[in-house]
Amino acid sequence: MAKIQSRRNSTKKEVIIEKASRLFREKGFGAASMRDLAEHVGVEAASLYNHIQSKSEILQTICFKVANEFISNLEVVEASLQPTLKKMETIIRLHIRMMLDQYEYVYIADHEWRHLPEPYLSNFLNQRRNYRKRLSDIIETGIAKGEMKAIDPYTAVLVILSAISGIDSWQRSRKSTNAETLESNMVKYLIEGLKK
Repeated sequence: MAKIQSRRNSTKKEVIIEKASRLFREKGFGAASMRDLAEHVGVEAASLYNHIQSKSEILQTICFKVANEFISNLEVVEASLQPTLKKMETIIRLHIRMMLDQYEYVYIADHEWRHLPEPYLSNFLNQRRNYRKRLSDIIETGIAKGEMKAIDPYTAVLVILSAISGIDSWQRSRKSTNAETLESNMVKYLIEGLKK
């Protein structure tokens, strides 16, 4: 029987979660079975249960890993003394880098969160709403300070996050634009849209 091959600095559970993220993105959480995951990992399905309890546990781990990373980085930015426009640039760059470097995890957190069981679903939705509200507050502060255009902050947040989630198309197609150019251009367009 095959064993789960963990890499240096990775546990077997982390390897399973990483492979599951790819599988969930390709097939969707609902369509992916534990048998599919076992094949993806290269082990018998029964072996997976030595490391994880269920598909739902994997989804919870992915969704809250991504949410917690965004929130902890936002807290650092909020506490910084940067001008509000620079704070938004830092946050936009973080989102872009996450889409580039942790694409499958972010994709799952953005698209498959609906499959979270309660109470995890409510918790995740509360974190998501709170996060967007905090981004809106930064923009509102920037408008009040005269650093940003007088736009609806919540609409601006939705546009920014939607634009960044569009990196999904780039990830799938890998067109001629490299990651650095993509990031630079996206930051320029999005910040120019906010700048007064």
